[in-house]
Amino acid sequence: MSLNRQEKTVVVEEISAQVAKAQSIVIAEYRGLDVASVTVLRKQARESGVYLRVLKNTLARRAVAGTPFEGLSSQLAGPLMYAISADPVAAAKVLSTFAKSNDKLVLKGGALPNNVMSVDGVKALASLPSRDELLAKLLGTMQAPVAQFVRTLNEVPTKFVRGLAAVRDKQAA
Repeated sequence: MSLNRQEKTVVVEEISAQVAKAQSIVIAEYRGLDVASVTVLRKQARESGVYLRVLKNTLARRAVAGTPFEGLSSQLAGPLMYAISADPVAAAKVLSTFAKSNDKLVLKGGALPNNVMSVDGVKALASLPSRDELLAKLLGTMQAPVAQFVRTLNEVPTKFVRGLAAVRDKQAA
């Protein structure tokens, strides 16, 4: 069922709003996927904060025109699914993980602001740790010296108490 001009304008505005706050866009060909698989993919995308949409390539070209993702227009051919994410890694992770378990979803490429990526670039991006994982590692790294310092300070009274206990045991024997 085709959309009339007003409906197309609404779709382009909706996609443009998503692209405006996006840090990455990943495109994949979904030819041959059944509805159950797409439903599972949509659920995974929603849980990861990824906006997933199937739309006409001409509408997608209009939505990315004049944005940092404009270079992506050259890759828009065929039946494509668009994953748009505010987290640079999330969209690539969701589609790449799903593509590993379902061979009918084929990654076609993607883009970061002012940078178009090939399929290899998307796979490399998907292998990076997410923002939350990086923050956890940073916090652990920052916390390690403090924890070691506390353990060192705690060792002095511990050794003293052990020494007193050894002297007490020796005198008791």
